[in-house]
Amino acid sequence: MPEHDAATRNRFGVEPGSDSADVDLVNARGLGALATRMGIVVTEFTAERIVATMPVEGNTQPFGLVNGGAYAVLGETLGSMHAGFLAPEGKVPVGVDINATHTGSATEGSITAVCTPIHAGRSMTVHEIVCADDTGRRCSTLRITNFYKTIPSA
Repeated sequence: MPEHDAATRNRFGVEPGSDSADVDLVNARGLGALATRMGIVVTEFTAERIVATMPVEGNTQPFGLVNGGAYAVLGETLGSMHAGFLAPEGKVPVGVDINATHTGSATEGSITAVCTPIHAGRSMTVHEIVCADDTGRRCSTLRITNFYKTIPSA
């Protein structure tokens, strides 16, 4: 990305009028300390969805399965980022509810999460995040609700 273009892009590397984010820029800026520590990497980021991967190694509970909390962090990271992507001018998303149903768990490889909006309104968003293992088997389904809060003026 040329330096002179940076000023016209938002925090997700989106140029005005574009419907996708610059994935390299998003990953380079970091997804937050926890998501970075967990190895979460965004692979796709559009107005329709955000996709990311997370390694199983380092994100397991004592029995060697992916920790349910790791799925929750993955889901909240993606749902909040996508809500921010869709946020009205002058608003930021604040998570107010998240729930998860774990139907399986991986013991090796990676998890791929696909986050799509169920509702994208002016005051709140609801996203569904489907997490699957390397074979495509669904391991967890999450739903996050974000409320849009007005950015306080400086």
